[in-house]
Amino acid sequence: MTVTWRHLPAPAREIAVAATAAVEAAQARDSAAYDGAVPRLAGADRAGLVLGGVVRLLLEQAHPDGLDSDDVRQVLERCVRAAATWRPDVDPHVVLVLLAGALGVYDPGDDDTPPAPAAVAAHVPLLVVDLLAVTGVPFAGCLEAAFAEVARTERHDD
Repeated sequence: MTVTWRHLPAPAREIAVAATAAVEAAQARDSAAYDGAVPRLAGADRAGLVLGGVVRLLLEQAHPDGLDSDDVRQVLERCVRAAATWRPDVDPHVVLVLLAGALGVYDPGDDDTPPAPAAVAAHVPLLVVDLLAVTGVPFAGCLEAAFAEVARTERHDD
């Protein structure tokens, strides 16, 4: 079933379309499609926030009792190893930053520069695909839930 995302406002729809294209390309391990989808995802305003929510939701599904450092290491290793079979440019540090950011524990401090939006866009679909495979949760449902969480947070911040 193809989701059209017509019910979303234009900025959210752009995130949904770009993210879906990147995730589907990653699931198919289609490098050409992935290389075409990632720049669109990188250009979608607030995509990182929404996809961080997707990663957090998937981590909660995969680890309902919480994550410890061994769980994080296992997710990182599994994701990087799987992605490296078709994306030799996968950067474990970027995946680790994405995991830490989704868990709310990433602090770049003085010694670390956050990954560029292009690097985030190139890596977050790889992490999402890994977690989707583990949880069996449909991507569209996770994306909808992440949009709802962002909207809820924005309403409470106003």
